[in-house]
Amino acid sequence: MAQKVAVLGTGKIGEALLSGMIRAGWAPADLLVTTRRQERADELRARHGVTPVSNLEAAKTADTLILTVKPQDMGALLDELAPHIPADRLVISGAAGIPTSFYEDRLAAGTPVVRVMTNTPALVDEAMSVISAGSHATPQHLAHTEEIFGAVGKTLRVPESQQDACTALSGSGPAYFFYLVEAMTDAGILLGLPRDKAHDLIVQSAIGAATMLRDSGEHPVRLRENVTSPAGTTINAIRELENHGVRAALIAALEAARDRSRELASSTKD
Repeated sequence: MAQKVAVLGTGKIGEALLSGMIRAGWAPADLLVTTRRQERADELRARHGVTPVSNLEAAKTADTLILTVKPQDMGALLDELAPHIPADRLVISGAAGIPTSFYEDRLAAGTPVVRVMTNTPALVDEAMSVISAGSHATPQHLAHTEEIFGAVGKTLRVPESQQDACTALSGSGPAYFFYLVEAMTDAGILLGLPRDKAHDLIVQSAIGAATMLRDSGEHPVRLRENVTSPAGTTINAIRELENHGVRAALIAALEAARDRSRELASSTKD
């Protein structure tokens, strides 16, 4: 953990990552950050004890660079950094839809690149981070990346060809659950419950259901069947969900998210 790690473009996810790394044992003195605004830099220094630097200083001094800027800003950032990043630096990309080849084409030959798709539960140390190696990344680079992102949740290695699907399922996934909770809360209000009580009922049910899925080892169909008694309330609700095509709508929604991730990748080739 003595290596210096720089987070470039430190927003909410980048800050969550820094905070998790510090709790996991990284020394704040070994963590560098870059931001667009001085006020943000001062805030990060005061809150976490990390060192704000310029993009060029980060490129020259950090052993690992974590790029967390928006996808549309990545090309300009690489144009700025490329002449200053030695080929032995590990570059980790957190930008949705951008393949490792995009970085490898712009950086020094042989630069190791690892692509990561994480999600917003990193803010509460419950992230799902999906990790893929570029052409020059070694198992040691992947292990180092897992060590970093493991500080804020679970990690999973996949081939890069599966990243767009993982973005649809996991990267965007929390939004689907928030959307479902929003809809169920509205239903609770329609059924006569105050909003706060409906919210508490649904959130705790979601936490309990997720814990059972994680810890029981049971298939979700079995867990659902355990709740669904013959001619009961649950099966009537399930029938309405099926009648309204909820399952098909979810599949179509995830396909749309995957396709958009592919479009983002294609746009970087222009």
